Amino acid sequence: MNDKYKIKAIDIAIIGMSVAIIEACKVAMQALPNIELTSFWIIMFTLVLGWKVVFVVPIFTIIEGAVYGFGLWWIMYLYAWPVLAIIVWIFRKKDSAILYAIISGLFGLFFGALCSIPYLFIGGPAMMFNWWVAGIPFDIVHCISNFLLMIILYKPIRKIMASMIK
Repeated sequence: MNDKYKIKAIDIAIIGMSVAIIEACKVAMQALPNIELTSFWIIMFTLVLGWKVVFVVPIFTIIEGAVYGFGLWWIMYLYAWPVLAIIVWIFRKKDSAILYAIISGLFGLFFGALCSIPYLFIGGPAMMFNWWVAGIPFDIVHCISNFLLMIILYKPIRKIMASMIK
């Protein structure tokens, strides 16, 4: 195995701390509807940790299910957060607050559409469409807050993370 793909003790600690940061921010902001830092952190950890983010996202998702129950929303988390990480991975060589703000904003805007997929199998296309459309006002808030949080936090957090993780 290539040393590049080996997990060291420090990696395990960083992955654990990454999940803890996401979880702590999620709990701290849970009173604010559709304003969250989860998207921000998944983007940042994808950029800084590289391929090791493949551990962060599923561990976060499992913890969410363990804490809040494994409901239909949890199924959505199984694919929604990895989609964000994959999109960021594609653009990982770019160092642009505006690019990641746009990605984060669009992810927030289309989060409801992504999360409506299970309703296709439960009640068909009409149920999927109605569920998505009913949530559009929340998706707009999600879009705007994701965009603004990334614009404000990207450069200072990226600088701090770069200095800590080499």
